Amino acid sequence: MKIYSRSLRLFGTIVAGLLLPTTLAIAQGSGTPTASDIAAQLPRDLTPWGMFLSADIVVKAVMMGLVFASVVTWTILFAKVTELIAARRRLRKSIRELSEVRSLADWAPTSKKGNEVVRAFMQAAETEFHLSADARDPVGIKERIASRLERIEAAAGRQIVRGTGLLATIGATAPFVGLFGTVWGIMTSFIGISRQHTTNLAVVAPGIAEALLATALGLVAAIPAVVMYNMFSRWIATYRALQADAAAEVMQLVSRDLDRASLSSTRQGQSLAAE
Repeated sequence: MKIYSRSLRLFGTIVAGLLLPTTLAIAQGSGTPTASDIAAQLPRDLTPWGMFLSADIVVKAVMMGLVFASVVTWTILFAKVTELIAARRRLRKSIRELSEVRSLADWAPTSKKGNEVVRAFMQAAETEFHLSADARDPVGIKERIASRLERIEAAAGRQIVRGTGLLATIGATAPFVGLFGTVWGIMTSFIGISRQHTTNLAVVAPGIAEALLATALGLVAAIPAVVMYNMFSRWIATYRALQADAAAEVMQLVSRDLDRASLSSTRQGQSLAAE
């Protein structure tokens, strides 16, 4: 019996050895991929950089655009924060200086790097005084000076909001751009599934992960842009309020000078009448 069992085992080993190459050849000749074939085709680097390198060309373009938008967002942040902090500090200092003088002629900035808006206000008032030297109606002079100051305020407001519109655009469009990359990547993954004739999750997951990376980058670009835009909107509103305060201080100086000029003319007339 032992000799018979050993003979059967030996026969089975020989048959298996003879049939194994034929079985592998049939498996390779058929259209169904084996587990080793599937493992060989899977991306081995599933880090963000590896997924970017293995992504479709359209998804790569979307990701690069979103990364560029994120860089632009942070660049605007550092530039506008520096600009607004310095502008508000100079404007507050100029307002304090204006509140301490009695007339337009007494005002002189303590620093050569004074606020440009206040300088423009004072120059506009002095120019209008010079052009209206032969005018006698103080109300008309005040209206013309106020009109000049309003135009200067509007120009300064347009200048200070530069760059914030780009933040609003990035915050509004970046999620949709990332979603477009995700949709394109998922379509590419499904096409690959149909070509490989397999629904194995290990085959589907890397392509979907690459596609979802585009949506993640879109959110990374959009969320800071929206937060920064709202923050700058509040800061710009404060800056415009300070501009209005500075214009009001200038108008007070103008009103004082006009009242003094009117009082001086009245006294001169009374002196001439008394003589």
